[in-house]
Amino acid sequence: QVQLVESGGGSVQAGGSLTLSCRASGRTFSSSTMAWYRQAPGKLREYVARIFNNGQTNYLESVKGRFTVSRDDAKNTLTLQMNSLEPEDTGVYYCSSVVRPSLDVYWGQGTQVTVSS
Repeated sequence: QVQLVESGGGSVQAGGSLTLSCRASGRTFSSSTMAWYRQAPGKLREYVARIFNNGQTNYLESVKGRFTVSRDDAKNTLTLQMNSLEPEDTGVYYCSSVVRPSLDVYWGQGTQVTVSS
């Protein structure tokens, strides 16, 4: 069982920055694919950024160049640095873990990000 706890959400004005963190329990972090998702009010949850255990990253097109995902395997921590935030980035941001080789998926409880114009 993996527990994921997000932190770092808040309210900022457009153009501002926030850093989200996700702390994972257990011993599987270093072998897991970690990702950030978000869900805006009335919309489906969408993928934002992913980082594989080899450090390779992928991003939602609309956040490329503004968001950076990183991981610290020694600290079991996933980070999302968000710059140049836009009102469209508003939503609840969730951390997820896909544990290998079982491919079990775990989710955090989410942290709210609100960007005002």
